[in-house]
Amino acid sequence: MALSKGAAEAAEIVRNYGGPKIRVMEVCGTHTHEIFRLGIRQMLPEAIELISGPGCPVCVTPVGYIDEAVMLALEKGVKIFTFGDLIRVPGTKKSLADARSEGAEVQIVYSPMDALDYAKAHPEEEVCFLSVGFETTTPGSVIALRNAISEKVENFSLLTANKIMEPAYLALKGSADAFLYPGHVSTMTGMEVYRKIAKEWQISGVVTGFTTSEIVTALATVVRRVEEVRAGERESFAENCYPSVVTEEGSPAARKLVDKYMEPCDTEWRGLGIIPGSGMKLRDEFSKYDARVRFQLPKVQGKASPACRCGEVLRGLIRPMDCKIYGNACTPEHPVGACMVSSEGACSAYYKYGDTLKLK
Repeated sequence: MALSKGAAEAAEIVRNYGGPKIRVMEVCGTHTHEIFRLGIRQMLPEAIELISGPGCPVCVTPVGYIDEAVMLALEKGVKIFTFGDLIRVPGTKKSLADARSEGAEVQIVYSPMDALDYAKAHPEEEVCFLSVGFETTTPGSVIALRNAISEKVENFSLLTANKIMEPAYLALKGSADAFLYPGHVSTMTGMEVYRKIAKEWQISGVVTGFTTSEIVTALATVVRRVEEVRAGERESFAENCYPSVVTEEGSPAARKLVDKYMEPCDTEWRGLGIIPGSGMKLRDEFSKYDARVRFQLPKVQGKASPACRCGEVLRGLIRPMDCKIYGNACTPEHPVGACMVSSEGACSAYYKYGDTLKLK
């Protein structure tokens, strides 16, 4: 595609950069896939290294959560509703697809409202929606919960694995010179959170969209700002290269709605461990809609395959091809780890666009 004059100039800044290495972490899995698909990796000089981070909600969902969902389906007789990417994520012993093959009722939906509609139409069945995601998708689960309460739907519950991105950035401090912040999440959080962590924690990053022009402009901005940091002209930066969509304040109404029904909690991220205050759970007054409370689930400690190095990929420590089972025992058809399952996963991106890796 033809680039605008500004984007073309940004592309030249990126192509011609020859200074000390700059490591940029793509937080958003969609960015990882689009950067491959658009051929942007092919234009990067050796001095600019892109690494994939924990921005895929399915990828950072721990094994124990899958075990809980399987337990609900097989042992508690609950009908599970979920987004499609979660179906084949391996648990300790089984995936939801395995559970379904054994007779569990597991249905793929596009919205938590689909699960609520089913619950209303089938009051004799217990229905649970697997609420997984970051700030972008959490409001949808909360709206379904709000409607269930107002309409007195008694057979609906949520199994939550919702996460907040800000604590993850703190946990990953030092892993890259700058983050490419997720565009969709940023529509909810706004720029305020990035200004805050830049000022308080000297964590730098740029918000960007998903077109060639937007991503290239963001990378050029990273180059310029990192050079200023290294020259001592600034300590850190937070730039908005997606102003058509992302504002300073984000969506206060959505955040207020979520805060009414949920509160922060410590939670596990695959590959990152327990990150304090990074999860969202239902407030105690809504515990009857919390699947863990409703069905008295025991505490589950999942165990991932020891051969899978998904956690290291999510921390930017290795690339997918550095894992011995990548492309061999672990493929999209037979995934061993969540990063190969998810449509936003780094391993699935590298596998799908692998022919470009010889170039970058």
